[in-house]
Amino acid sequence: MPELPEVETIARSLREGAQGGVSLLGCHFTSVQVSWERSLATPSIGELEHRIIGRCIVDIGRRGKFIVFSLDRDWLVFHLRMSGDLRVEPLIGDDHLIKPLGPYDRASFTFSEGVRLVFEDTRKFGRIWLVDSVDRMMSNLGPEPLDPVLTPEIFHQRLKSRHRQIKPLLMDQSFLAGLGNIYTDEALYLARVHPLRRSDSLEFPEAELLLSAIRQVLRQGIKSNGTSIDWVYKGGSFQNTLQVYQRTGESCRRCGTLIERIVVGQRGTHFCPVCQVLDPQ
Repeated sequence: MPELPEVETIARSLREGAQGGVSLLGCHFTSVQVSWERSLATPSIGELEHRIIGRCIVDIGRRGKFIVFSLDRDWLVFHLRMSGDLRVEPLIGDDHLIKPLGPYDRASFTFSEGVRLVFEDTRKFGRIWLVDSVDRMMSNLGPEPLDPVLTPEIFHQRLKSRHRQIKPLLMDQSFLAGLGNIYTDEALYLARVHPLRRSDSLEFPEAELLLSAIRQVLRQGIKSNGTSIDWVYKGGSFQNTLQVYQRTGESCRRCGTLIERIVVGQRGTHFCPVCQVLDPQ
């Protein structure tokens, strides 16, 4: 958490401005402050400051779970991991004093336009990069699930080339970029695929249906501004339509069977034992 829909929502809000907020497009960096050095994966704090001051934000997008700021030179990249968040706030408040950073604010970037971008991360798992090639940095990421280049035929071939349980494989960012626990559970339920099925056991119609289900839940998640189920991410409404995730012991909305929870790949996994049958392989 956050997953693709939440990261897409954050990137969109930074790019377009959310609820009357400020868009960061066209803003110029004037200073950098890093309060927890390990939040910065690369480069050093000194080099970051040297390379980024004076740079302008040209675009803000997403690759997998990464938020990517395209600058007029270089790329500034954030990965929020478990508890990271980005917020934009004015430099000067009503009392005409610069608001101090909070105890969980790990880095801040100020702009000549009178705002700053703050990276907040309670658990300290998130990371920041300034790189000269975002493609090289993310060369190990799998395809984007919403990219039309990923056809059902290609997706089926990729499933067949692995002999892994389907749930951990879909969450493997080198196989498919952006999926996490929530949307994987929801997509597998929608496609009626048991989370323990071996990927190479899926026939083409099943793979085609699964890809369609992945895209459906991701698009619904983006439309709903993501899923808000804890203190980490707020503002989404997809939690109101969850079919299996965190519904252990509740009735399946399709067949009435109680939703079960197991651990797959060290992750809590929710499914309907009737709608998602594990065929013997």
